[in-house]
Amino acid sequence: MSSGAQMQQTQQQRPNSELGGVVVLDFGGQYTQLIARRIREQQVFSSVLPCTTTLDEIRKFEPSGIVLSGGPSSVYDPQAPKCDVNVLALGIPVLGICYGMQWLTHHLGGKVEPAERREYGSAVLNIENTDHKSELFAEFPKSLRIWNSHGDHVVGLPPGFRTVGRTQNAVAAVEDAQRKIYAVEFHPEVRHTDRGTEILRNFLFRVCKAEKKWSGAAFIEETTEAIRTKVGNHRVICALSGGVDSTVAAVLVHRAIGDRLTNIFVNTGLLRKNEFEDTLEMLRDRLGLRVIGVDASERFLSQLKGVTEPERKRKLIGAEFISVFADQAMELQKNEAHGEIAYLVQGTLYPDVIESVSVKGPSATIKTHHNVGGLPEKMPFALIEPLRDLFKDEVRRIGRDLGLPNELLVKHPFPGPGLAVRVLGEVNAESLVTLREADAVVVDEIRRAGLYEKVWQAFAVLLPVRSVGVMGDYRTYGLTIAVRVVESEDAMTADWVRLPGDVLERISTRIVNEVPGVTRVVYDISSKPPGTIEWE
Repeated sequence: MSSGAQMQQTQQQRPNSELGGVVVLDFGGQYTQLIARRIREQQVFSSVLPCTTTLDEIRKFEPSGIVLSGGPSSVYDPQAPKCDVNVLALGIPVLGICYGMQWLTHHLGGKVEPAERREYGSAVLNIENTDHKSELFAEFPKSLRIWNSHGDHVVGLPPGFRTVGRTQNAVAAVEDAQRKIYAVEFHPEVRHTDRGTEILRNFLFRVCKAEKKWSGAAFIEETTEAIRTKVGNHRVICALSGGVDSTVAAVLVHRAIGDRLTNIFVNTGLLRKNEFEDTLEMLRDRLGLRVIGVDASERFLSQLKGVTEPERKRKLIGAEFISVFADQAMELQKNEAHGEIAYLVQGTLYPDVIESVSVKGPSATIKTHHNVGGLPEKMPFALIEPLRDLFKDEVRRIGRDLGLPNELLVKHPFPGPGLAVRVLGEVNAESLVTLREADAVVVDEIRRAGLYEKVWQAFAVLLPVRSVGVMGDYRTYGLTIAVRVVESEDAMTADWVRLPGDVLERISTRIVNEVPGVTRVVYDISSKPPGTIEWE
């Protein structure tokens, strides 16, 4: 795996495991990050770069292959995303996917038109019978089911290209094998495409001749060395939450600089039931980390008073986090002046970056995460984000390689802004108590049903909705709790879990009986997309 300790800076010399991989040029497609993830699953490094990235920047990765991603635009749109057409003349194998196929066809002299019948969803790919079968489809059957999402299609091939696959309505796969330029109109990276991973694998190893260098051991070695070099003799503080991400980040930094790392765990007042006390005990006693617990709950609740807009909540919480850390750093500096505290470590992941900042060319910001886009522009210390380029499953594998306890590694993701984004509307102490109790019931019943390690997240949301109910002999006008349980691989997409009826019944019954003021429980059956996992 690559050194995530790039720490937002371009290094003169990239780690060995980053060289010779695949560069994914992003045209704003919803599956771009999934392409990168599928490549990494084959132990080949992949980096997602905006489609506007210069050729010199691309060359720094010494890539064995380049992928042109999908995107929502037409090549004829005035604002259609573009990249340097000379990327097709570098002598490096290229795979265009969806919009990527249309873009390279258009720029190499082919013809693209709006389709009379758009192709969205499942279709059958028929592979052309020729004397020279495409390397992409080596040892494939004559047909397979694929997943489409496009409105334009290719109607004329550029010089030197041939058609190697069709659907009922369109040319679906083309190639110029001599120039090693390949393209597909469908999405091999999604699970709905049969043998999609094999298509990517054929591109990686048959066409690009890529080497398998992306491993947990390489990541740990390269990242700790990069952190050690970057930090020098300075001191570092880590924003530790007790979750998988920040804990793995802390252990990596601790390996690099030892006791010059001080971990700070902040009680924002927005944590789950008993989480502050239980987490401090685990971090100190079981992991042996140096951790300072800071109770700043009153500060955060004061900032959130009267605030109902979700994005405003996230920005305020991000700013207050930095403020708390700045105060703590000054206190540490005053009492332990053995070196300058110059860096803040955070457990930012790739999906956090994707959903917060437009790093993907023309993509749109979905929401602000407290440890990315929500940070104030002027901070008293620079950031170290060793996991910034990793997906959640990769972080868990790194955690196992580092020897972290399994109960920590299977812990469900928890949003940086905490329960503030699960209390819809204004956040106050009373609403937080209600939500904590309901959330504890949800997690407890999911554990009792043996489902905790089988789902991605399970939690409760307090809605700003009251409804009429009957409890005993009295009519009530009580609160409503929504229960959210989803399955996912990387938080980029998610589906709601079909919980057994008896589990839902126990959750509902317990919440209504054990949480004062709640008279109604509903179950969220929305997928991502179109909804997000969190409600705010």
